[in-house]
Amino acid sequence: MKKVVFLILCVLGVQSAFSQANKALALIDGMQKKYKSMGAFSANFSYQTDGGGAMSGSITVRGTKFRLKTAGQEIFNNGKEVATYIKEINEVNMAAFDPTEGDLNPAKIYSFDKKAYKTSVVSDAGGISTVEMIPLGKTAQMQKISLKIGAKDFSIKEWTIVNKAGKKQNFKVTQLSPKAGLDDKYFTFDKKQFPGVEVNDLR
Repeated sequence: MKKVVFLILCVLGVQSAFSQANKALALIDGMQKKYKSMGAFSANFSYQTDGGGAMSGSITVRGTKFRLKTAGQEIFNNGKEVATYIKEINEVNMAAFDPTEGDLNPAKIYSFDKKAYKTSVVSDAGGISTVEMIPLGKTAQMQKISLKIGAKDFSIKEWTIVNKAGKKQNFKVTQLSPKAGLDDKYFTFDKKQFPGVEVNDLR
């Protein structure tokens, strides 16, 4: 009898895990469709790492192109090259764009491959679902990622990245809006706009 009960509990556990994984995938699908349907969008967010104070940033995204502003630097990605401008020293580093590099930053939040993660819903509260994502690849640079997604509107409220050393980086979206009519030039670094800038070409 004990064996039968154990087997039933095992089956129920597997079904529950399967159900949570399906729910997580449905939330991610809904979220990614929402952001892709905008064509382009801009967002303001706050972010902080363990032991650090909260800082603010903003991003504008269109496809693989993005322009990201954070404390002290601005990143221009036109889909071919990435320019990282450091305001304090008036210097920019130019590098070729590799879409496989980088963590789940604000520019990748709607385009990452969900099949590369083991997903599950770990909590539902106040109309917000928390989805936990554990990378399946051995070369991943993070332990896990937690996404807080609106259960009805599929908007991203917050996400936390935990790297291999256990250090956390948290992002909270404070404002989101569609952005239409953006020119490609908006995503390309123009040194004419930054007088005296030193250019380091790393391509």
